[in-house]
Amino acid sequence: MTSSVRTGQIPHPTPRDVFSQRFNEHFRDPRFDAERESIARLEEIAWKNFDEGRKAPLTRKAGPEFADPDYDLSVDWWNAREAIRRARERQQDASTPSRVLLVNGSPRNDGTCPGEMSKTWRMANIARKTLESEGIEVDLLDLSRITSEYGLTIHPCKGCLSTAMPLCHFPCSCYPNHASHQVGDWMNEIYERFTAAHGVMILAPTHWYHAPSVLKLMIDRLVCADGGNPDPTTTHGKKAAEAKAIEAAGWDFPKHLAGRVYGVVVHGDVAGIEPHRRTLCDWLDWMGFIDAGAMARLDRYIGYYEPYENSHDTFDRDTDVQTEVKNAAQAVGRGVAMLRAGQLPQPDADLKAPRPK
Repeated sequence: MTSSVRTGQIPHPTPRDVFSQRFNEHFRDPRFDAERESIARLEEIAWKNFDEGRKAPLTRKAGPEFADPDYDLSVDWWNAREAIRRARERQQDASTPSRVLLVNGSPRNDGTCPGEMSKTWRMANIARKTLESEGIEVDLLDLSRITSEYGLTIHPCKGCLSTAMPLCHFPCSCYPNHASHQVGDWMNEIYERFTAAHGVMILAPTHWYHAPSVLKLMIDRLVCADGGNPDPTTTHGKKAAEAKAIEAAGWDFPKHLAGRVYGVVVHGDVAGIEPHRRTLCDWLDWMGFIDAGAMARLDRYIGYYEPYENSHDTFDRDTDVQTEVKNAAQAVGRGVAMLRAGQLPQPDADLKAPRPK
């Protein structure tokens, strides 16, 4: 028996006056004053789209490869899915170069308020040079860009899977939501970049015992790669009752990124590095990634209880940590080589979990 859909948490939509206030926040600069009438006309269009829930204004028929060929799929989702498909083909082609995705998980850079690059960025570049010296193609994903670039963001996960896993689509179909101005989302590109990689190495500082917010946003949005539904037509978009019925009948929780090698480098200055490193490794293990050995799972303090203002100087002097970052990168590179040569098996890959989730 399928459970009922519980509603009532948000009984009232955003009022018109609140919408107006939030819309016009984008145009407070007096330089916009000459165009107030034009902005007001745009506001009316935006309000109508929001009021009608016009989430995906551009659509196309799904076609014969989907459960409901006649369903109107978002063009944004379709394009993301096609990019992922092409990336998967390249990743599985034995003739292509080995590729490692380096993730800089620090929000700090010298293009915005801090005015200085992060130590994590420097570590990522040590890893990049190490991997490139061994002939590995490197893709450096700098998550700090969402703190400094106009219109670039990672919107938060809405928790669709907790209603029913088939409601969580891969790639994520929650965004863009044009009606609610939830646009500029970076994740479709990030899904493609994860898919194209043979190995992933995440480097991050420790913020309050946890992953920095930019990294956690990405992690949460990658949930659709671990059990997500590749066919939104089966739930006709976000029809919760349909998704519940599918999961009740049995869902196989496909692991779309499993089988890639990983490494993790976590650093801090006072506390929290070990639980942070363990959390990242546990997450990647759960996703079906294969660790590259103990040296690829690194947590270190940079200047324990020392001042912040000279922490880059402290990192300059800590050549041991720099060497350990190189070792972690080398371990990931070797793991990728072994994986592609069929010498790094995943012992539990063929085992079926009795309680998948």
